[in-house]
Amino acid sequence: MIDIPSPAIAVVGRHNSGKTTLIEKLIAELVARGHDVGSVKHHHKTGFEFDVPGKDSYRHRQAGASETVIAAPDQIARVRTLEHEVECSEIVRSMPGHDIIVVEGYRKSGLPTIEIMRSGNPADAQVAEAFVQAAEAGESLGADFTQKSRGDRAFEFEQTEQPDLSDDLKYKMPTADTVAIVTDIPEAERAADIFGIPHIHPDDVSRLADFVEERYARPKVTVVIQAGGESRRMGRSKATVPFAGRPLICRLVERLAPAADELVITTNEAENLAFLHEQYPDLGIRLVPDEYDYRGALPGLYTALTAASNPFVAVVACDMVFASPRLVVAEAIVMKETGAEVVVPVNKHGYEPFHGMYRRQACLPAIQEGLDEGEKRAQYIFGKVRVREFTQDEVLAAEPMGGCFVNANTPGELQALEDGFLAR
Repeated sequence: MIDIPSPAIAVVGRHNSGKTTLIEKLIAELVARGHDVGSVKHHHKTGFEFDVPGKDSYRHRQAGASETVIAAPDQIARVRTLEHEVECSEIVRSMPGHDIIVVEGYRKSGLPTIEIMRSGNPADAQVAEAFVQAAEAGESLGADFTQKSRGDRAFEFEQTEQPDLSDDLKYKMPTADTVAIVTDIPEAERAADIFGIPHIHPDDVSRLADFVEERYARPKVTVVIQAGGESRRMGRSKATVPFAGRPLICRLVERLAPAADELVITTNEAENLAFLHEQYPDLGIRLVPDEYDYRGALPGLYTALTAASNPFVAVVACDMVFASPRLVVAEAIVMKETGAEVVVPVNKHGYEPFHGMYRRQACLPAIQEGLDEGEKRAQYIFGKVRVREFTQDEVLAAEPMGGCFVNANTPGELQALEDGFLAR
């Protein structure tokens, strides 16, 4: 089992702005939509107690234990003494497997940030006034509006009594990481319009969940393993050829399943792979025949994308012994962030289309057009859609072990890979 990185967003605001209430409603809405949600709360004061005084685990801590784990059949908690505060990024990395993590606080984390400003909070009203004056003055979103309001008085406030702006924690302003404003203050709405970021009413939790879901939640991915059928150079089906004492397809299924919301195997020998349903009953594996009765990489891609139910489709050849679920996840995240229609690894040999990520809706018409013209090469599609090349450095960052694209076409090549694998 691998750890799939979790995407995260931060919700920030001043004291009494309603952050916790908003986050509570947002989490409930996302969970109701079927998402696995994690959360992080930034506590500014030291010395808080996670456990109840008098309980056994509390007594362990009081006795001097530097780390205590409280484990029950349905929950686990860990309390650890730190020499320095842990960075938010490190906390998020320690929470893999979530569709989204909602962080309360950590304004300087570098995460995409949703800022809340509520009309019932005087501090928010003060910040909203500075915010709109900065926007109208042509300042950038990352400007330190608070400093300007203190120092050169570039932004004058309408209020006769200005709150003390010396409390940086209380009066932090939107930053370059701010991606949306949750507010019912007209000045903040106007500033958001000028800066070109969305503003959402605090009561419209459904719209806020839409925004988080569409922009930041982990995208749903169909992983398609292309198993085809008999391989002439291998002399038999690659899917069922033994590798380390088991059918090679089992290795691919087990490696890629953690990255798959749906797992499809394209094959023309479904009867020979039916054992996968019994071996992996919880994966819901679908065995799908080729849509076209002739060989070719492009018709294979067409079958893969036609079979998929999700908008993002990872296509992996079944002879890629070291296919990487981490690379699949990294490609999906880049596709969502950039709006690309294909994310494909590239190296000195060119594109690696059979460990790439494809946006189903955009790619299917382009592939169909190529097939209608008699095209069979997978590279055809790269000239028809928006491609985001995934560099060698990015591949290694996602999968430090490398070797993702190594494949076996002959019994000798497979044996050499097996020998190397067993020697590790």
